[in-house]
Amino acid sequence: MMFCRKQGLTLIELLIVVAIIGIL
Repeated sequence: MMFCRKQGLTLIELLIVVAIIGIL
């Protein structure tokens, strides 16, 4: 269960990084 939660957070972080790269 904890692993699933960590994976979800990682997915959100990845999306934010992609958005930042898109702006740049």
